Amino acid sequence: MRRAEREITDSKRIEAFIAQEQIIRVAFQDNEDIYIVPVNYGYTCTDGQYTFYFHGAKAGRKFELSKKNRKVGFEIDGRYKVLEAEMACDFSAAFQSVIGTGTLCLVEDVDEKREGLNIFMRQIAKKKEWDYDEKMLEAVAVFRLDVEKLTCKAK
Repeated sequence: MRRAEREITDSKRIEAFIAQEQIIRVAFQDNEDIYIVPVNYGYTCTDGQYTFYFHGAKAGRKFELSKKNRKVGFEIDGRYKVLEAEMACDFSAAFQSVIGTGTLCLVEDVDEKREGLNIFMRQIAKKKEWDYDEKMLEAVAVFRLDVEKLTCKAK
């Protein structure tokens, strides 16, 4: 990280930030292109190891790319505030962000799908347990992103 004084290494601060946000942007390699998609997420953190869950259709670019190349990048940002100044070039911004890389997989096991959806729903609705119709579980794609590298930065 170029600006080492902005790096956050305190695991409690990193997790508090991830816990309060709602959107993760996942970046896929698509031949010579990069495809970035914002999605809602849920996460777990066990012994410093993050796992993100999100869902989507069993069709479309995100679904196809998740089967083609499992290595992805991701980004979460928030706490954004413009810091005004007298001169245009002196404007800045306060923010916090997490970026990293990981391995993405489609969750096939119905029990893990249910758990992944519960983790996802806990992040956005704060309720811990939900009931899922079996047809819905079959129809939805649940993605698990196992984080390999993660850094956090704030200003």
